[in-house]
Order: sequence, then structure tokens, then C-alpha cells
Amino acid sequence: MASPLDLDQLRTFVAIVDTGSFTKAAEDVFKTQSAVSMQIRRLEERLGTSLFERSGRSIQVTDAGSRLLVYARRMLSLSRETLSAFDQEAIQGHVRIGLPDDYAERFLPEILARFTRSNPLVELQIACEPSSNLADHVDKGRLDVALVADCTVGLAVPEIVRREPLHFMTSAAHDVHEETVLPLALGRPNCCWRAEGLKALEAAGRRHKVLFSSWSAQIVASAVLAGLAVGVLPECALRPGMRVLGEQDGFPRLRDNEIGVIRARTADGPVVSALIEHIRDSLANLPASEKAAKPSHLPDTRLVRAQRTRLGAMAAE
Repeated sequence: MASPLDLDQLRTFVAIVDTGSFTKAAEDVFKTQSAVSMQIRRLEERLGTSLFERSGRSIQVTDAGSRLLVYARRMLSLSRETLSAFDQEAIQGHVRIGLPDDYAERFLPEILARFTRSNPLVELQIACEPSSNLADHVDKGRLDVALVADCTVGLAVPEIVRREPLHFMTSAAHDVHEETVLPLALGRPNCCWRAEGLKALEAAGRRHKVLFSSWSAQIVASAVLAGLAVGVLPECALRPGMRVLGEQDGFPRLRDNEIGVIRARTADGPVVSALIEHIRDSLANLPASEKAAKPSHLPDTRLVRAQRTRLGAMAAE
């Protein structure tokens, strides 16, 4: 009968995949780098296949490694769940959390991964709505915790857990930002990002008009990507095909956006405290958005316009 796989080796293997480095994985699993290398060597010998391809300092997961990863995550998850089932002090129950849709896309995967790994017996009930709605839900006890973009709403005093730049954003393939009367895609009238953008444009004397208004940052981003309007969005909302408009483009600098956590007055149990702790850790460890590429990495709108001009001239001939 074949001997079972070693969960400690699998844990090390998953850590290498998640961190992309033997060195970082060693820190995560509290082992020396040589011990990590030895564990992977033994795991490869046990399975009779290579799990990583090494090229200099970079590593790539092999096809066999990708197949193993699925099983390894399931086995480790089941192991944690089994231990929790027999742990009299394991946190159980449910917690209600709310956050805006753009934060759900950018921050929620990391929060869920951290929290669920540590608390597999807790049910998370999640709502996506604007910050003002979420604050109201917390005030009235309909939510236990909310992650909000506007830290001035609601009765509860927020804990600031992250700051990030707020930007004017445009399509990298269009020149809508150069129109005489600037078309805008913004949040609803009570949106703090909208208020900040309009105040900055008025102070700069830039003529503008609001063409699109929505509480959903996804809709605002769609209007920006389509080249229909300029949006005011935080760095986490950057998408491929967008570029930031700065002072070199004639746009004023905006203040940083503060992200806060608010907690219902009645939500004082260990489940809520654990979730807030994981939110702090998740947002503190997240790097700046990888999509926030420098303008030089994105198509130059002047080049796009020149190409259009040449194509138009060719069509007219």
C-alpha cells in the first residue's frame, strides 16, 4: 500500500506557489530555505515528477505541479476543517460584511482567503452597496462590519485601514480628456470621489459636464474604457486600457482616498473581531494595484490620433 502524502510538504509546496519564491515560502512556513528545498525534493521523489521548473532566480509550476496544487489545497483545507471540528475554542457562527463593488473586486479575494483559512466554520454573508448605504446598514444593525470609501458617513467612527491615490482616469486609446467641455462619469451626487473631482475641476477653472452617474464603480469604469468620459476613481479601480491623468495633462492633483472599517455597536463577538483583524492584515499587505501602470506603459493618445489621421487621409485618397 502506498504511503500517504505528507501534509507539511504539501503546505510548503502551496506556500511556494502562492509566494512565487522558495525564500518567501520559507518565511511563511517558518523553515530554512534548505529545509524547504529538501521537502520539495522529497515530494517530487514521492510523486515521481518535477513540480517546478527553475530558471535562474525565477520558478515556474510544471503541469504536474498545477495538477497537484488543486489536490493540495483541498487536502489542507480539509485538514484545517477537521481540526476545527474538534477544537472546542474554534470560532463558529456567521458575520455580515458589506463593501462597495470595486473594493469587492480588488480586496475581497485576499480577505476571504485569509479569514476562511483561519475560520473554516464561520459563514460570511456579503453585501455590495455604496458606502452611504453600508454605513446606514451598520448603524441599524443590519450589517456587523463594513469597508467604506467615505469615512464621513454613518454614526460609527471608522478605523482607517488603507490610503490610496484618487485619480482622474481616461481611456488610453481615446482623447476625450482633451475636449473643451470635459465629459465626466461619476458616482451619485453624495459620492465623496465625485465631490472631490468636481471641486478640483472648478478650482482649476476647467469646464465640465456630467454625462454618466452611477453608484457602481464598474459602470463608471465602463464609460471610461469606452472613451466616452473621464472618471474619478481610486487606484484600485484601474483597469488595463486606462491611464491616469496628471498635472502634465492639465488635471489637478486629488487628495488620497481613505478606506475605513466600521463596526456595528452590537457586533462585539470574537467572529467580528477576527474578521476585522484579517481585513487589517489583508489591506496592509496588498501591494499597489498592478494595473496602475505608468503612462509610458500605455498607448500614447497622440500616437492613436496620428494613426487615425493617417488612416483618414488614406481613405480619402
